[in-house]
Amino acid sequence: MTIQQLTDVIAIAEAGSFSRAAERLYISQPSLTSAIKELEKELGLVLFNRSGRGATLTADGASFLPYARSVMMQVQNLTDTFGRHGRRRQRFAVSTQHYSFAVKAFVELTRAYDVAEYEFAIRETQTHQVMADVTASRSEIGLLYLSDFNRRVLLKLFNESGLTFHHLINCSAYVYLWKGHPLARHSSITFQDLAPYPCLSFEQGDSSSFYFAEEILSTNEYPRMIRCCDRATMLNLMVGVQGYTLCSGIICEELNGSDYIAVPYQEDDINPNSVMEIGYITRKGNALSSLGEQYIQELRKYLHTEETPDANTDQ
Repeated sequence: MTIQQLTDVIAIAEAGSFSRAAERLYISQPSLTSAIKELEKELGLVLFNRSGRGATLTADGASFLPYARSVMMQVQNLTDTFGRHGRRRQRFAVSTQHYSFAVKAFVELTRAYDVAEYEFAIRETQTHQVMADVTASRSEIGLLYLSDFNRRVLLKLFNESGLTFHHLINCSAYVYLWKGHPLARHSSITFQDLAPYPCLSFEQGDSSSFYFAEEILSTNEYPRMIRCCDRATMLNLMVGVQGYTLCSGIICEELNGSDYIAVPYQEDDINPNSVMEIGYITRKGNALSSLGEQYIQELRKYLHTEETPDANTDQ
C-alpha cells in the first residue's frame, strides 16, 4: 500500500468515476485502474463498484475511506512541517448543529492561533451530516446534543460508525425569540402560550427523522411549523412572522446581536420539559489534535464547564 494509492482512492471517491479522478490526478485512466486493482488485491477487498455511470464505494470501501483520509491528513502535516519550506500550514475542521456558541469558540480559536498560515473550517449542517463528517474524517469534531428521546438511537448510530460522544453541558429547554415578540416579556413560556405562533425548525433533508431534530421537545405537536436551513434565515423569520424556536438558552449576543432573547420553557403535565446534553463526537480511539484540544477549551470557557469523565459513549 502506498501514499499514492491512498490519494487515488480518495480522488475516485470524490470524483465519482475513474475517468474524472484520472483527469484530476493528471494520470491515464488505465494507470489509475491498475493501481486500484493492485491495492484491492493486496487488501483482499473490493473498494469500488464499477459501472458505466461511474464508480461508487462498496461497503468495504466506505469503511476504508476514513482511514485513508486520516493517513493523508497526517502525511500533509508531515510535509508541511518537515518539507522543503519547513512551514506548517495548520488545519482544523469542526461540524456542528446550528449553535452560535460553537461559532464563538471557533472565532476565539482563530484569534488565538498565531501562525502565518492556516486552513480552518466550520460547517453548520444537518445532524446526520455532522456524524458523516466526523466518520469520514472531514471534521475532527462534531457538536450535537442527546436527550431522553434521541439518546438510544444516536448512541447506537455513534457506536456503529466508530464514534465516541463526550459530554459538555446539560441544559433545560428555552424559547428563543425576537425581543419584540408578544411573549418576550414573559418570565416563562408554556406550550399553550406558543400555540398562536409558528415554530421554527432546522430542515434535516432526507434524514428528517425526529431523532435528528436539532430542537429539544421535537416530538410535541406544533400546529404551525416552518423549516429553514440556516441561522440567519431563522433569525429573520423570528422578526418577520413572530416565529420562535426551542433551544438550550445558550446564545451568543456578540454574534447574533441583542435583538433576540431566550425565555425559560415552563412545563406542564402534558408537555414536560427535557434536558439537552450537549457534547461533541470524535472518531473512536482518535486523540484530539492540539487545535482540537484548544477548540474544546474555548467551548468549555464559554459554557463555563469543567472537563468531566465521559459517560454513555458506546451504548
